[in-house]
Amino acid sequence: MAYDPDNIFAKILRGEANAHVVLDEEHCLGFMDLMPQSPGHTLIIPREPVENIFDLSAEGLAVLIATTQRVARAVKTAFRPAGVMILQLNGADAGQTVFHIHFHVIPRYPGEGLTLHARSVADAEELREHAARIRAALQVVPQ
Repeated sequence: MAYDPDNIFAKILRGEANAHVVLDEEHCLGFMDLMPQSPGHTLIIPREPVENIFDLSAEGLAVLIATTQRVARAVKTAFRPAGVMILQLNGADAGQTVFHIHFHVIPRYPGEGLTLHARSVADAEELREHAARIRAALQVVPQ
């Protein structure tokens, strides 16, 4: 499958679709998942237009994983979950639904079931508040 420049993440990168942004840097963008599996569920994407991990440059992957680690630390600081799941899917048969490489940072709390995707869109005000908490935590976590 060829990269689709009209996928929702490409639209977010171009400013054509809204997102609750937690991190906006030269090579990566982090924002709240609209259908979070748990409070604080955040996505990190590269600006490089690629579908999956196999197409991403080694340099791009290095920056993406370092950024994911930093965002995960901020999520952990902001939400104090019992655990944090880092998830990255490649291809429809693996569960990928948006074909622009991305990492999920998913806080996990006692009693939650493990699923790949949520079923409903979260309240926009709640996502704004969660994004603000993560942005604040990014100011205090080590780079």
